[in-house]
Amino acid sequence: MAADAELDTFGMLCPMPIYATSQKLKELAPGQVLRVLADDKGLLNDLPAWCAQTGNECLGVEEVEPGEYVGYVRKA
Repeated sequence: MAADAELDTFGMLCPMPIYATSQKLKELAPGQVLRVLADDKGLLNDLPAWCAQTGNECLGVEEVEPGEYVGYVRKA
């Protein structure tokens, strides 16, 4: 999936990937997409839940390699 920006959160543990995501989204315009890379399995549940709370759109989160996750967020 195409993204306008990318955030590498490897090495960060909950809640830091979500905090970093919220900070990075401040740099984007509404409608732009952020790709979030992580090695914290919590991203699978945390990113959709955070998007639901903030009004941003979670376009998907998946494990792409063992222990590596990618999620996509469209800024509201």
